[in-house]
Amino acid sequence: MNWRDLAYLQAGNVRQQRAYRALTDGDILTALAPFDPVLIGTIPLQIDLPGSDLDLACCFAQDDVFIRHLRAHFQHRPDFELKTKLLRSVPTVLVRFNAQGFLVEIFGQPQPVDAQYGYRHMVVEHRILQDRDEAFRNEIVRLKRTGLSTEAAFAHLLGLSGDPYEALLQWADATC
Repeated sequence: MNWRDLAYLQAGNVRQQRAYRALTDGDILTALAPFDPVLIGTIPLQIDLPGSDLDLACCFAQDDVFIRHLRAHFQHRPDFELKTKLLRSVPTVLVRFNAQGFLVEIFGQPQPVDAQYGYRHMVVEHRILQDRDEAFRNEIVRLKRTGLSTEAAFAHLLGLSGDPYEALLQWADATC
């Protein structure tokens, strides 16, 4: 699956089609193009809940350049927020704003998108969903509705223990 080509959203369910329009009509992806944006999370996998956001993973070389770029392009958006923090010891820039009925969250890190946790989790979850039936997908959504994170729901159904974020990646490594 080529997650960088959003054609799958155009051909997807109603929410995926709305997500496609929000990302393309609002020039969000065009503005982020220098930073290799990839939509990650639950909407691409069709395991989203009504309030699920649009998560975009990006790669930057210099955080100050990325931050200036984000402010220049998105600061005018409703509910704009920008934070910097360390996530699993990796410098991370987080931006949030609203666009066409979606909360958009941009995660930028100084490593290729394919190496970032969010992207890696999505790829693993996609593989699992491809190998399971619709009942499994529905159970993931049901567990998410009870408050479990996506990764915790997958870990629960796969019988994995410990940190669900790490356990899911370890499971994928062991089953490849």
